[in-house]
Amino acid sequence: MDVGVQLQALADPTRRAVFDIVRARSSSVREITDELPVSQPAVSQHLKVLREAALVTSDAIGARHLYRADRRGIEVLRAWIESLWDDALDAYVDAAHALAEPPSSTPPRSRS
Repeated sequence: MDVGVQLQALADPTRRAVFDIVRARSSSVREITDELPVSQPAVSQHLKVLREAALVTSDAIGARHLYRADRRGIEVLRAWIESLWDDALDAYVDAAHALAEPPSSTPPRSRS
């Protein structure tokens, strides 16, 4: 899965707020709506985008659906962020080695 899907889903601040709620605890659409200044249809639309990005999943309990964070999408994000960290550490190691290497010394040419 391409991390762009997760990043794009989380680019919207309201969607991030919805995600933060379900990440903290399983919640119904109604519970999420009660915590945010958005309508129930808007929350449902945000949940749809998050579900398509594999960031949330739901469990049906009677007539209610409880939404919770989905590890699949979170794992994609985590792996991408770790790859950035790996790149930064590799660059740091390369820079440290370059600083630790003694400058090449070539004897001066004699003029004869």
